[in-house]
Amino acid sequence: MYGPERQQEILRLAREGGRVDVLSLAAEFQVTAETIRRDLKALDRAGLLRRVHGGAIPAGRLDFEPDLAERESTAADEKDRIAHAALAELPAEGSVILDAGSTVARLAAALPLDAELTAVTHSLPTAARLADHPGIQLHLVGGRVRHRTRAAVDAWSLRAYGEIRADVLFLAANGFSTAHGLTTPDLAEAAVKRAAVAAARRVVLLADSGKHGQEHFARFGDLTDVDLLITDTGLPEAEAAAIEKAGTEVVRV
Repeated sequence: MYGPERQQEILRLAREGGRVDVLSLAAEFQVTAETIRRDLKALDRAGLLRRVHGGAIPAGRLDFEPDLAERESTAADEKDRIAHAALAELPAEGSVILDAGSTVARLAAALPLDAELTAVTHSLPTAARLADHPGIQLHLVGGRVRHRTRAAVDAWSLRAYGEIRADVLFLAANGFSTAHGLTTPDLAEAAVKRAAVAAARRVVLLADSGKHGQEHFARFGDLTDVDLLITDTGLPEAEAAAIEKAGTEVVRV
């Protein structure tokens, strides 16, 4: 099968199934994953598909949101490296906000037992990881819990973040770029993220390189709102340099 024929079939599968993933396509068409990634990149440039973590969705579906299981399994090695690098950004006996996100949850799980921190989170999975930590004073922000992300949202959450001032926010995003800023599929979650950014003295974004250039429905800030981006080496050096030139420090691990 020639490349254009394969790309047409990929487009059909994406429209029928709502999304496609790299590994399944590689197995189906008996080509390498890198070949499929090139196909998806070509379809993305043509405006027919939009690339997401591990695959692609039909163009226009900016509200697409992977569930928790998919988030946990996507770019797992990269997320582990990012989470461990983020340990160096913990304040000494200070306060942190932990946003809802799979990489931030990995950071929570990696906190050393001798860490002594005040931690605030609206994420149930993150709170569960910290509930038994001996040195963490855990504050769980309430609100309506979204089933897809297990994150609290709406007025209670916004009010709680309006009442605190933390040393560091460890932030998550579904998409980030200098052009489109920080985005996520849901407006309610975007509002909570925006409130968390305003509640912290320092903002550290934990995001794997697959999220770079992605644009989702709800925008909650500019990349310049972030003091430090910790990502993986999949982000090209040129892109990292452009982000740093705009004012955000970048660490690639």
